[in-house]
Amino acid sequence: MKYELQNILCGTSKVSYGDTIQAAARYLRRSPRTSSKSESTKQLKDKETAYLCEWIASEQLWYPEINLSLFVSEGAEQKVFLNNEKEVIKLNDAIYYTSWLDYFYNLLLNNYFFPDTAYQLKGFRRESGILYAVVKQDFIKEDSPTSLESVRTFMKANGFENIRNNDYRNPKLGIILEDLHEENVLTAKGSLFFIDTVFYIEPSFWK
Repeated sequence: MKYELQNILCGTSKVSYGDTIQAAARYLRRSPRTSSKSESTKQLKDKETAYLCEWIASEQLWYPEINLSLFVSEGAEQKVFLNNEKEVIKLNDAIYYTSWLDYFYNLLLNNYFFPDTAYQLKGFRRESGILYAVVKQDFIKEDSPTSLESVRTFMKANGFENIRNNDYRNPKLGIILEDLHEENVLTAKGSLFFIDTVFYIEPSFWK
């Protein structure tokens, strides 16, 4: 499985709705990475953002205006809008990640592990100087509360250990999945749906 995931993140294997995400990640991997030791993480991410914006313009991926009346909710990292009865549009500024590349890897990992809630990267928007990825996802209507014990059982069956609170780690793959609380994992028709994943890869992932 690790080899398959490496190929997906490198763009040499397919995953649901992965083409545009893989293209963005491929572009960033080719970006200049020279920096001085005095540069902060924010300065490096600002450089990456500027470079990404050049690609967005060249690929005509600036997303049009969003109907603000369809606003649903807002969290630390994203704004959510209804697209129709079956889909939502999410604007995410990748604040949980030190780089946009890591955010794109998160999307690809989500689409591999949880195809029922796969993200489609539809484009990007810039609002008040902040760059947002615009992703589309199926709207999941929960019909019962999510049991965190059920989440732990599901994750354990898939090789993920509970390391603290609602965070998990797969030691064999070198992958961490955080923030699996009741608002990010919904229950519908007896199944769990992971709607807001926060994947991180460890250095061991690439070995």
